Amino acid sequence: MTPGAEQYGLLIQAVASRRDREAFAQLFEYFAPRLKAYLMKAGAPAGAAEDFAQDAMLTVWRKADLFDPTRASAATWIFTIARNRRLDVLRRESRALPVPEIALAAEEPERPDDHLSNIEQAGLLREAMQHLSPDQIEVLRLAFFLDNPHSEIARQLDLPLGTVKSRIRKAMIKLRTLLEPSSVGDFS
Repeated sequence: MTPGAEQYGLLIQAVASRRDREAFAQLFEYFAPRLKAYLMKAGAPAGAAEDFAQDAMLTVWRKADLFDPTRASAATWIFTIARNRRLDVLRRESRALPVPEIALAAEEPERPDDHLSNIEQAGLLREAMQHLSPDQIEVLRLAFFLDNPHSEIARQLDLPLGTVKSRIRKAMIKLRTLLEPSSVGDFS
């Protein structure tokens, strides 16, 4: 038996409050095939789409207590989880893996002027980052130094995903402006 659209939120709340397996089974039966079809239309191969759908439903089971029916419908919430899981995997896969360097017998040591240049650039970056807001510094630290996906940053900071992306973009624009050759040394 498939519940009406207005009852999906109640099923999620049943999963959250009492770990109701029957409620979860109804959610899974209804949403899993729809998630798979949606993800396949978005370009995922059938096997991967099924994995993403199952992963999304497992997240529904684990995080049902985070569902807020005042912010989104159950379907929107579940489809967003599936989409974000897929995007996280695509981002991880698109990052270039580091190529191991092959040590050559006659490898040149680092030149002193290169080392000095690297130190100067790091100093300029530190100085430029002092002109960012604490919120911008925090999202940059989480994104680039700790290599967290945007969705994880949003979860950690309890912010909407769009706010995280906006802070990162604004911080990068400001850093780029401050570090352009015409403005180097002009941090006022």
